[in-house]
Amino acid sequence: MGFFSFTKEIAIDLGTANTIIIHNDKIVVDEPSIVAIDKRDPKKIAAVGREAKLMQGKENPNIETVRPLRKGVIADFHAAEMMIRGLIKKASAKSNWFQTSLKMVVGIPSGSTEVEIRAVRDSTEVAGGRDVYMIYEPMAAALGIGIDVLAPQGNMIVDIGGGTTEIAVISLGGIVSNKSIQVAGDDLTEDIMEHMSRVHNVKVGERTAEAIKINVGSALTELENPPEDFIVRGPNKMTALPMEVPVSYQEISHCIEKSISRIEAAVLQALDETPPELYSDIVMNGIYLAGGGALLRGLDKRLSDKIGIKFHVAEDPLLAVAKGTGVALKNIEHFSFLIR
Repeated sequence: MGFFSFTKEIAIDLGTANTIIIHNDKIVVDEPSIVAIDKRDPKKIAAVGREAKLMQGKENPNIETVRPLRKGVIADFHAAEMMIRGLIKKASAKSNWFQTSLKMVVGIPSGSTEVEIRAVRDSTEVAGGRDVYMIYEPMAAALGIGIDVLAPQGNMIVDIGGGTTEIAVISLGGIVSNKSIQVAGDDLTEDIMEHMSRVHNVKVGERTAEAIKINVGSALTELENPPEDFIVRGPNKMTALPMEVPVSYQEISHCIEKSISRIEAAVLQALDETPPELYSDIVMNGIYLAGGGALLRGLDKRLSDKIGIKFHVAEDPLLAVAKGTGVALKNIEHFSFLIR
Protein backbone atom coordinates (compact mmCIF):
# COMPACT_ATOMS: atom_id res chain seq x y z
CA MET A 1 0.00 0.00 0.00
CA GLY A 2 2.47 2.59 -1.16
CA PHE A 3 1.90 6.22 -1.94
CA PHE A 4 0.72 5.52 -5.49
CA SER A 5 -1.51 2.55 -4.65
CA PHE A 6 -4.88 2.91 -6.34
CA THR A 7 -6.77 1.25 -3.45
CA LYS A 8 -6.46 2.43 0.12
CA GLU A 9 -7.59 0.25 3.02
CA ILE A 10 -9.26 1.87 6.02
CA ALA A 11 -11.18 0.61 9.05
CA ILE A 12 -14.04 2.73 10.42
CA ASP A 13 -15.70 2.56 13.82
CA LEU A 14 -18.84 4.50 12.92
CA GLY A 15 -20.14 5.35 16.38
CA THR A 16 -23.09 7.36 17.59
CA ALA A 17 -20.79 9.61 19.65
CA ASN A 18 -17.40 9.29 17.93
CA THR A 19 -16.03 8.02 14.62
CA ILE A 20 -12.55 6.52 14.44
CA ILE A 21 -10.66 5.79 11.20
CA ILE A 22 -7.61 3.51 11.08
CA HIS A 23 -5.13 3.39 8.18
CA ASN A 24 -1.92 1.34 8.17
CA ASP A 25 -2.57 0.24 11.79
CA LYS A 26 -2.64 3.87 12.94
CA ILE A 27 -5.59 5.90 14.19
CA VAL A 28 -5.69 8.83 11.78
CA VAL A 29 -9.09 10.23 12.81
CA ASP A 30 -10.78 10.12 16.23
CA GLU A 31 -13.47 12.77 16.24
CA PRO A 32 -17.10 13.36 17.31
CA SER A 33 -19.76 11.97 14.94
CA ILE A 34 -21.18 15.34 14.02
CA VAL A 35 -21.28 17.54 10.92
CA ALA A 36 -22.11 21.21 10.48
CA ILE A 37 -23.98 21.97 7.26
CA ASP A 38 -24.33 25.34 5.52
CA LYS A 39 -28.11 25.81 5.15
CA ARG A 40 -27.60 28.15 2.20
CA ASP A 41 -25.95 25.28 0.31
CA PRO A 42 -26.99 21.90 1.81
CA LYS A 43 -24.23 20.15 -0.15
CA LYS A 44 -21.56 22.24 1.57
CA ILE A 45 -19.88 21.09 4.79
CA ALA A 46 -19.21 24.00 7.16
CA ALA A 47 -17.26 21.76 9.56
CA VAL A 48 -16.98 18.13 10.56
CA GLY A 49 -15.90 16.28 13.68
CA ARG A 50 -14.23 18.31 16.42
CA GLU A 51 -14.81 21.67 14.74
CA ALA A 52 -18.52 20.90 14.26
CA LYS A 53 -18.79 19.82 17.91
CA LEU A 54 -17.55 23.25 19.00
CA MET A 55 -20.40 24.80 17.01
CA GLN A 56 -23.09 22.66 18.64
CA GLY A 57 -25.58 24.80 20.51
CA LYS A 58 -23.97 27.98 19.19
CA GLU A 59 -25.21 27.93 15.57
CA ASN A 60 -26.36 31.00 13.66
CA PRO A 61 -29.40 30.73 11.31
CA ASN A 62 -27.17 29.69 8.39
CA ILE A 63 -25.49 26.75 10.15
CA GLU A 64 -27.06 23.48 11.27
CA THR A 65 -25.16 20.87 13.30
CA VAL A 66 -26.34 17.30 12.82
CA ARG A 67 -25.49 14.05 14.56
CA PRO A 68 -26.32 11.62 11.72
CA LEU A 69 -26.36 8.51 13.91
CA ARG A 70 -28.94 7.92 16.60
CA LYS A 71 -29.16 4.77 18.71
CA GLY A 72 -26.31 3.24 16.73
CA VAL A 73 -27.96 3.56 13.31
CA ILE A 74 -28.05 6.18 10.58
CA ALA A 75 -30.93 8.57 11.19
CA ASP A 76 -29.96 11.12 8.52
CA PHE A 77 -28.57 9.54 5.35
CA HIS A 78 -27.49 12.81 3.68
CA ALA A 79 -25.71 14.10 6.79
CA ALA A 80 -24.07 10.68 7.38
CA GLU A 81 -22.66 10.61 3.86
CA MET A 82 -21.32 14.17 4.26
CA MET A 83 -19.80 13.37 7.65
CA ILE A 84 -18.10 10.19 6.43
CA ARG A 85 -16.80 11.98 3.35
CA GLY A 86 -15.46 14.85 5.47
CA LEU A 87 -13.75 12.55 7.98
CA ILE A 88 -12.21 10.44 5.21
CA LYS A 89 -10.88 13.67 3.67
CA LYS A 90 -9.27 14.49 7.03
CA ALA A 91 -7.77 10.99 7.15
CA SER A 92 -6.35 11.31 3.65
CA ALA A 93 -4.80 14.69 4.49
CA LYS A 94 -3.16 13.31 7.64
CA SER A 95 -1.93 10.14 5.90
CA ASN A 96 -0.73 11.85 2.73
CA TRP A 97 -2.69 9.69 0.29
CA PHE A 98 -5.01 10.52 -2.56
CA GLN A 99 -8.67 9.67 -1.96
CA THR A 100 -9.15 7.18 -4.78
CA SER A 101 -10.71 3.74 -4.41
CA LEU A 102 -11.30 2.71 -0.80
CA LYS A 103 -11.51 -0.76 0.73
CA MET A 104 -13.33 -0.47 4.07
CA VAL A 105 -14.33 -2.50 7.09
CA VAL A 106 -17.05 -0.74 9.11
CA GLY A 107 -18.30 -1.62 12.60
CA ILE A 108 -22.10 -1.86 13.00
CA PRO A 109 -24.43 -2.74 15.94
CA SER A 110 -25.17 -6.46 16.29
CA GLY A 111 -28.92 -5.76 16.29
CA SER A 112 -28.86 -3.98 12.91
CA THR A 113 -31.69 -4.79 10.52
CA GLU A 114 -31.16 -5.37 6.79
CA VAL A 115 -32.42 -1.83 6.12
CA GLU A 116 -29.94 -0.36 8.63
CA ILE A 117 -27.06 -2.40 7.20
CA ARG A 118 -28.00 -1.16 3.72
CA ALA A 119 -28.01 2.45 4.98
CA VAL A 120 -24.44 2.07 6.27
CA ARG A 121 -23.33 0.41 3.05
CA ASP A 122 -24.94 3.09 0.88
CA SER A 123 -23.46 5.94 2.95
CA THR A 124 -19.93 4.52 2.82
CA GLU A 125 -20.18 3.72 -0.91
CA VAL A 126 -21.37 7.24 -1.72
CA ALA A 127 -18.50 8.58 0.41
CA GLY A 128 -15.96 6.67 -1.73
CA GLY A 129 -16.04 3.04 -0.58
CA ARG A 130 -15.59 0.60 -3.47
CA ASP A 131 -15.21 -2.61 -1.48
CA VAL A 132 -17.13 -2.44 1.80
CA TYR A 133 -17.21 -5.11 4.53
CA MET A 134 -19.02 -4.83 7.85
CA ILE A 135 -18.37 -6.36 11.25
CA TYR A 136 -20.65 -6.50 14.26
CA GLU A 137 -19.34 -4.26 17.04
CA PRO A 138 -19.13 -6.91 19.81
CA MET A 139 -17.03 -9.11 17.51
CA ALA A 140 -14.82 -6.12 16.69
CA ALA A 141 -14.53 -5.28 20.41
CA ALA A 142 -13.45 -8.86 21.15
CA LEU A 143 -10.76 -8.64 18.47
CA GLY A 144 -9.64 -5.27 19.81
CA ILE A 145 -9.36 -6.63 23.37
CA GLY A 146 -7.18 -9.47 22.05
CA ILE A 147 -9.59 -12.39 22.41
CA ASP A 148 -9.14 -15.36 20.06
CA VAL A 149 -12.63 -15.24 18.55
CA LEU A 150 -12.03 -18.40 16.48
CA ALA A 151 -11.31 -20.58 19.54
CA PRO A 152 -13.91 -23.12 20.77
CA GLN A 153 -14.46 -21.12 23.92
CA GLY A 154 -17.21 -18.79 25.10
CA ASN A 155 -16.48 -15.14 25.75
CA MET A 156 -19.00 -12.44 26.61
CA ILE A 157 -18.56 -8.82 25.53
CA VAL A 158 -20.62 -5.89 26.83
CA ASP A 159 -19.97 -2.91 24.56
CA ILE A 160 -21.60 0.26 25.95
CA GLY A 161 -21.44 2.89 23.23
CA GLY A 162 -23.17 6.21 22.72
CA GLY A 163 -26.43 4.92 21.26
CA THR A 164 -26.60 1.20 22.00
CA THR A 165 -25.33 -1.39 24.44
CA GLU A 166 -24.23 -4.54 22.61
CA ILE A 167 -24.03 -7.77 24.58
CA ALA A 168 -22.77 -10.85 22.78
CA VAL A 169 -21.45 -14.33 23.48
CA ILE A 170 -18.75 -15.27 20.97
CA SER A 171 -17.39 -18.72 20.13
CA LEU A 172 -15.79 -20.33 17.05
CA GLY A 173 -15.80 -17.10 15.04
CA GLY A 174 -19.51 -16.44 15.48
CA ILE A 175 -21.98 -14.69 17.74
CA VAL A 176 -23.84 -17.46 19.58
CA SER A 177 -26.29 -15.15 21.33
CA ASN A 178 -26.61 -11.42 21.42
CA LYS A 179 -28.69 -8.67 22.94
CA SER A 180 -28.73 -5.13 21.59
CA ILE A 181 -30.56 -2.50 23.61
CA GLN A 182 -30.99 1.20 22.90
CA VAL A 183 -29.80 2.27 26.33
CA ALA A 184 -26.27 3.65 26.45
CA GLY A 185 -24.18 6.78 26.95
CA ASP A 186 -26.66 9.16 25.30
CA ASP A 187 -29.40 7.98 27.67
CA LEU A 188 -27.20 8.70 30.68
CA THR A 189 -26.59 12.19 29.29
CA GLU A 190 -30.35 12.72 28.83
CA ASP A 191 -30.98 11.45 32.38
CA ILE A 192 -28.58 14.10 33.68
CA MET A 193 -30.16 16.88 31.61
CA GLU A 194 -33.62 15.97 32.88
CA HIS A 195 -32.37 15.70 36.49
CA MET A 196 -30.69 19.12 36.43
CA SER A 197 -33.86 20.68 35.05
CA ARG A 198 -36.23 18.95 37.47
CA VAL A 199 -34.20 19.05 40.69
CA HIS A 200 -32.08 22.19 40.32
CA ASN A 201 -34.27 24.21 37.95
CA VAL A 202 -31.23 24.89 35.77
CA LYS A 203 -31.08 24.42 32.01
CA VAL A 204 -28.06 22.50 30.73
CA GLY A 205 -27.27 21.46 27.17
CA GLU A 206 -25.94 18.18 25.85
CA ARG A 207 -22.28 19.27 26.09
CA THR A 208 -22.62 20.32 29.75
CA ALA A 209 -24.48 17.12 30.67
CA GLU A 210 -21.70 15.13 28.98
CA ALA A 211 -19.12 17.03 31.06
CA ILE A 212 -21.06 16.21 34.25
CA LYS A 213 -21.11 12.51 33.26
CA ILE A 214 -17.36 12.48 32.61
CA ASN A 215 -16.40 14.39 35.77
CA VAL A 216 -18.77 12.93 38.38
CA GLY A 217 -20.61 10.07 36.65
CA SER A 218 -20.83 6.95 38.83
CA ALA A 219 -22.72 3.65 38.92
CA LEU A 220 -22.22 3.41 42.70
CA THR A 221 -23.19 5.69 45.58
CA GLU A 222 -19.99 4.79 47.45
CA LEU A 223 -16.59 5.01 45.74
CA GLU A 224 -13.13 4.37 47.15
CA ASN A 225 -11.66 7.37 45.33
CA PRO A 226 -14.57 9.78 44.88
CA PRO A 227 -14.24 12.74 42.50
CA GLU A 228 -14.73 16.30 43.69
CA ASP A 229 -18.11 17.93 43.12
CA PHE A 230 -18.54 19.43 39.65
CA ILE A 231 -19.73 23.04 39.39
CA VAL A 232 -22.49 23.47 36.81
CA ARG A 233 -23.22 26.94 35.44
CA GLY A 234 -26.40 27.74 33.56
CA PRO A 235 -29.57 29.86 33.47
CA ASN A 236 -32.41 29.46 35.94
CA LYS A 237 -35.43 28.04 34.08
CA MET A 238 -37.81 30.53 35.65
CA THR A 239 -35.81 33.77 35.89
CA ALA A 240 -33.05 33.22 33.28
CA LEU A 241 -30.57 34.51 35.88
CA PRO A 242 -27.21 32.72 36.07
CA MET A 243 -26.83 29.86 38.55
CA GLU A 244 -23.96 27.83 39.95
CA VAL A 245 -24.86 24.35 41.20
CA PRO A 246 -22.36 21.89 42.74
CA VAL A 247 -23.13 18.32 41.68
CA SER A 248 -21.82 15.23 43.50
CA TYR A 249 -21.17 11.75 42.15
CA GLN A 250 -23.80 10.32 44.56
CA GLU A 251 -26.44 12.57 43.03
CA ILE A 252 -25.55 11.49 39.50
CA SER A 253 -25.51 7.85 40.58
CA HIS A 254 -29.14 8.19 41.69
CA CYS A 255 -30.27 10.00 38.55
CA ILE A 256 -28.82 7.40 36.14
CA GLU A 257 -29.96 4.41 38.23
CA LYS A 258 -32.83 3.39 35.94
CA SER A 259 -30.65 3.30 32.81
CA ILE A 260 -27.89 1.31 34.56
CA SER A 261 -30.52 -1.15 35.86
CA ARG A 262 -31.76 -1.71 32.30
CA ILE A 263 -28.21 -2.54 31.17
CA GLU A 264 -27.90 -4.95 34.13
CA ALA A 265 -31.17 -6.64 33.17
CA ALA A 266 -30.04 -7.03 29.54
CA VAL A 267 -26.78 -8.70 30.65
CA LEU A 268 -28.73 -11.11 32.86
CA GLN A 269 -31.10 -11.93 30.00
CA ALA A 270 -28.18 -12.58 27.63
CA LEU A 271 -26.62 -14.91 30.21
CA ASP A 272 -29.95 -16.71 30.62
CA GLU A 273 -29.97 -17.42 26.87
CA THR A 274 -26.37 -18.70 26.83
CA PRO A 275 -25.81 -22.47 26.32
CA PRO A 276 -24.52 -24.18 29.51
CA GLU A 277 -21.05 -25.10 28.18
CA LEU A 278 -20.39 -21.54 27.07
CA TYR A 279 -21.85 -20.19 30.32
CA SER A 280 -19.22 -22.11 32.29
CA ASP A 281 -16.48 -20.61 30.08
CA ILE A 282 -17.83 -17.13 30.79
CA VAL A 283 -17.88 -17.73 34.55
CA MET A 284 -14.23 -18.83 34.32
CA ASN A 285 -13.05 -16.08 31.94
CA GLY A 286 -15.20 -13.23 33.22
CA ILE A 287 -17.11 -10.69 31.13
CA TYR A 288 -15.38 -7.90 29.19
CA LEU A 289 -16.59 -4.30 29.22
CA ALA A 290 -15.82 -2.07 26.24
CA GLY A 291 -17.02 1.24 24.84
CA GLY A 292 -17.14 4.66 26.47
CA GLY A 293 -19.69 3.46 29.03
CA ALA A 294 -17.08 1.07 30.47
CA LEU A 295 -15.31 4.16 31.87
CA LEU A 296 -18.24 4.99 34.19
CA ARG A 297 -16.91 4.89 37.73
CA GLY A 298 -17.80 1.75 39.68
CA LEU A 299 -19.69 0.07 36.83
CA ASP A 300 -17.47 -3.03 36.73
CA LYS A 301 -17.75 -3.50 40.52
CA ARG A 302 -21.50 -2.98 40.50
CA LEU A 303 -22.04 -5.54 37.73
CA SER A 304 -19.62 -8.03 39.33
CA ASP A 305 -21.43 -7.79 42.68
CA LYS A 306 -24.88 -7.98 41.09
CA ILE A 307 -24.26 -10.86 38.69
CA GLY A 308 -21.58 -12.83 40.53
CA ILE A 309 -19.19 -12.97 37.56
CA LYS A 310 -16.00 -10.91 37.36
CA PHE A 311 -16.21 -7.99 34.92
CA HIS A 312 -13.01 -6.79 33.24
CA VAL A 313 -12.72 -3.28 31.78
CA ALA A 314 -10.85 -3.44 28.46
CA GLU A 315 -7.39 -1.86 28.50
CA ASP A 316 -8.53 0.91 26.17
CA PRO A 317 -12.34 0.61 26.09
CA LEU A 318 -12.97 3.64 23.87
CA LEU A 319 -10.76 2.21 21.13
CA ALA A 320 -11.58 -1.52 21.45
CA VAL A 321 -14.08 -1.61 18.55
CA ALA A 322 -11.86 0.56 16.32
CA LYS A 323 -8.79 -1.59 16.98
CA GLY A 324 -10.79 -4.76 16.30
CA THR A 325 -12.10 -3.31 13.05
CA GLY A 326 -8.47 -2.69 12.08
CA VAL A 327 -7.60 -6.32 12.89
CA ALA A 328 -10.50 -7.46 10.70
CA LEU A 329 -9.23 -5.26 7.85
CA LYS A 330 -5.91 -7.11 7.90
CA ASN A 331 -7.61 -10.52 8.01
CA ILE A 332 -10.46 -10.16 5.55
CA GLU A 333 -9.56 -13.43 3.83
CA HIS A 334 -9.55 -15.41 7.12
CA PHE A 335 -12.68 -14.01 8.82
CA SER A 336 -15.83 -15.53 7.36
CA PHE A 337 -18.02 -13.58 9.80
CA LEU A 338 -17.51 -10.31 7.92
CA ILE A 339 -20.61 -9.08 6.10
CA ARG A 340 -20.38 -8.21 2.41
